[in-house]
Amino acid sequence: MGLFSMSLFQINLVSATLLCSWAAGFLFAFAVVIMPGLSALGDREFIRAFQVIDGVIQNNQPIFMLVWIGSIVTLIASAALGFQQLGGADRLLMTGAVVIYLFGVQLPTIVGNIPLNNQLQAVDVQQLDADGLTQARSGFEPRWNRLNVFRTMLAVLVSGILVLLVLRL
Repeated sequence: MGLFSMSLFQINLVSATLLCSWAAGFLFAFAVVIMPGLSALGDREFIRAFQVIDGVIQNNQPIFMLVWIGSIVTLIASAALGFQQLGGADRLLMTGAVVIYLFGVQLPTIVGNIPLNNQLQAVDVQQLDADGLTQARSGFEPRWNRLNVFRTMLAVLVSGILVLLVLRL
């Protein structure tokens, strides 16, 4: 399957597979490296470090935005373009990948992780005493980590489904 002989559906599916896999890798890196690393910091340092990292994302870092939004767009486009081309189990896998990605990865991000990020962004680490910092962190870290592990597992599952579909082209 050469690039010039690929259909629009195939190009979208390969693009969705790459972008969804990169998004899964981003979430995975937070789950296994970034958050465990930050957990070793004191409350003030943890909050400030997370604020800085999240600030990069909230400032619409272009490559991150391309991957994150692109994964959604190309996955939906792949499902729409592939609906007539795929049948049986492949159509179910494609539909399942879209549903899992939108409701298991993106929805928890929108209703869980982002509000928690915004809540932590509002914390002024210079104005809070030690108890206030501990309370701010404990109201954020455990829930954020649970949500992130959940969406990471589902993002990896979606990537696996998409790889399988690409291999079946």
